[in-house]
Amino acid sequence: MTATDRSIELVNAAAQAAADRLAHDIIAYDVSDVLSITDAFLLASAPNDRQVKSIVDEIEERLNKDLGAKPVRREGDRDARWILLDYVDIVVHVQHSEERVFYALERLWKDCPELPLPEDAKNTRGKAEEHARLMGIDGADGELS
Repeated sequence: MTATDRSIELVNAAAQAAADRLAHDIIAYDVSDVLSITDAFLLASAPNDRQVKSIVDEIEERLNKDLGAKPVRREGDRDARWILLDYVDIVVHVQHSEERVFYALERLWKDCPELPLPEDAKNTRGKAEEHARLMGIDGADGELS
């Protein structure tokens, strides 16, 4: 089984919305072969809580406006460190950069096929590391240099 056309449409729209809000390291996985509850996961991150919320708000607004899709569940708003949007066909995870490193969802889903994304989303790869370097944060332990 592979992700449906609708799932891919949602993933691409969400990835573009995240890229437009300057998300870091956007990646999507086709998890339809290993999970029966959803077709795809979209992962994105940001260096601060306010940006995490901004990315999530943009994804939610864009998917509703352009595709008529509303999440059936939104979790993690209170702290805005890891917000999950469940659209049934896809699940969007937007994490603070620290949570992204700690939970390493990419390791959990590394055996699943990666879904192609819009060019703007692909260009976000490595942005978290670049941001950390510019801010003087050592990537190995999160300590300031």
